[in-house]
Amino acid sequence: MTISQYTRQCMQQLAPVYEESESRWLMRIILEHIKGWSQTDIMLNSDREADPELITAIDTIIGRLLRHEPIQYILGTTYWHGLTLKVTPAVLIPREETSELVDIIERDYRDIPDLHALDICTGSGCIAIALARSLPFAAVTATDISAEALEVARDNAAACKTKVSFIIEDALQPTSLPDSTFDIIVSNPPYIAQSEDKLMEANVLDYEPHGALFVPDDNPLLFYRSISANALKAGRPGSRLYLEINPLYRSQLCAMLEADGWTDVQSVKDIHGKDRFVTAIHPS
Repeated sequence: MTISQYTRQCMQQLAPVYEESESRWLMRIILEHIKGWSQTDIMLNSDREADPELITAIDTIIGRLLRHEPIQYILGTTYWHGLTLKVTPAVLIPREETSELVDIIERDYRDIPDLHALDICTGSGCIAIALARSLPFAAVTATDISAEALEVARDNAAACKTKVSFIIEDALQPTSLPDSTFDIIVSNPPYIAQSEDKLMEANVLDYEPHGALFVPDDNPLLFYRSISANALKAGRPGSRLYLEINPLYRSQLCAMLEADGWTDVQSVKDIHGKDRFVTAIHPS
């Protein structure tokens, strides 16, 4: 059986769970991961015989995909914002929308030196590492409550050759943050109401860490309340707060930030037209 024939067979196996375009993408990145082939290499090798070792390796991956396990966890990596990042079930898989949040910060601060940035609920470290790369004068600190997540984040920072200070810290009860230090405070905290789980895909609900996803239905702004209060202490006058949010609670969150004293509170839509981010300025 040629590699082309075997690829088509795999796509047929994946058909009950994945659309054809997604199956084709999955086969491309699987071959890239196992063989190191580019898309051109795959085309050039399509008539080669598929060796038993390759078939065994891909069959194992296909079985896991059919159980809805995310390909990023299966391969152990994901490509995000120009970075190849390690991911494990201890961390959320970085999303396209979060990359947009980094873009917003980069536009605001690209040419400003001597910055101090804080990333709360860092997970894989993706935001902190992206900022450390794009804002080379920045001193970046990142916190998370999970020691396992911080281990992944440290590995990612080392692999990306970036300097980030990682601190184990509960976002709801922080104790280690210095006062009046940071110019940029960013967070993508848990924000999905527990009752929304019925709307979620199995690959997210069954595999990604619930502690990084969900908040109680009766307190959807739980993390934002704490982040706002502590960012007012940790931020310098005129510093900026950047939050990824649940669009369902945009109005409540903006009202809360304004009541807390933040100025110029604005919501920003993501590439899909959803209210996905909120920015605010620390009162001077």
